[in-house]
Amino acid sequence: MNLLDIEKGAFLVKVARLTVETLLTKGTKLPVPQNTPEELFEKRGVFVTIKTYPYNQLRGCIGFPESVMPLIEATIDAAISAATRDPRFPPMTPEELDNVIFEVTVLTPPELIEAPPEKLPEMIKVGRDGLIVRCGFASGLLLPQVPVEWGWDEKEFLSQTCIKAGMPPDCWKSPYCKIYRFQGQIFKEIEPYGEIVEENI
Repeated sequence: MNLLDIEKGAFLVKVARLTVETLLTKGTKLPVPQNTPEELFEKRGVFVTIKTYPYNQLRGCIGFPESVMPLIEATIDAAISAATRDPRFPPMTPEELDNVIFEVTVLTPPELIEAPPEKLPEMIKVGRDGLIVRCGFASGLLLPQVPVEWGWDEKEFLSQTCIKAGMPPDCWKSPYCKIYRFQGQIFKEIEPYGEIVEENI
């Protein structure tokens, strides 16, 4: 994966915030900025996470696991969805903009882990990998930072990803389920409208 420098990562976070601000205050979709760096037109997977400030509670998180569209366009679409279409939360209001921080995670392509179920915990690493579980029509994804925030080990990480897919916690042991891993670069605001940093988990 071509790593993004902090300037390009910060650009994505600012675009994510501006996208939501434009939608909530003007009711329109932000066009792709004319000054977007060329590198951000590469097709990449991305997730936009919105958290409350200063309590750091999840307010919305949606994205694209696969490289289906240019990164800048995917970031804009994911930001809109995270703010207004996350089924776990009501749509954001303009009044919340001063009390949330934005986080953008740029993903590597998902890689199928080809190993017997008992070896799966050895094939992933908390703090490095994100996970996708796919069992038939059911699918669940957790970003690399999630198990670190919750203090999970590799087995618990696998189980929680199954739960995210709406499946039993031990579905990762089934031969009918496929487990994918990916990595991510995380860029986030320190405070609302504040400095943007790359987070190392």
